[in-house]
Amino acid sequence: MNRKALVLYASKYGSTREVAEDIASTLRKSGLKIDLMDVRKVRALDAYGFIVLGAAIYYDHWHKDALNFLAKNQAALTSHSSECPRVVIFALGPTHNDEKEWQYSRATLERELAKFPWLTPVAVEMFGGRYPTRLHFPDTLVAGLPASPLHGMPASDVRDWTAIRTWASSLTQKLQPDIS
Repeated sequence: MNRKALVLYASKYGSTREVAEDIASTLRKSGLKIDLMDVRKVRALDAYGFIVLGAAIYYDHWHKDALNFLAKNQAALTSHSSECPRVVIFALGPTHNDEKEWQYSRATLERELAKFPWLTPVAVEMFGGRYPTRLHFPDTLVAGLPASPLHGMPASDVRDWTAIRTWASSLTQKLQPDIS
């Protein structure tokens, strides 16, 4: 199996990119060869034995660029040869430390991944996310609607950097024998 790993992210406000950077850094510290890239810039996967794909949950869906990546790369990710990269998934979901929000985010990710029955990730993890201080259009319109659940929502950041690094370290331990 190829010894190089690719950490991919789909990020609208930069939070998932920051988490992906931290995961890549943790993996590098263990001696793994890591490339980090926006999922929209991927052209080929044949140089990698291990793919980490991360994206946030937006409006009850996993980021569309992550979904598009999986759909576009099914053949490369399901090859029956030993060169097929193994896939790890992470998502950022809840923007508050509310158990119902965490359960809902996990269920949303499971529903989104179920659209790809051929996908068998080595690991799947949910992390807390960040609600930005400034929104982009059209999110500003949605948040401006009085009936919107985003209306009046304060900025928040519930990313747990210790949990993220611990999880990334567990990946190196789990996969080191195959890609070191």
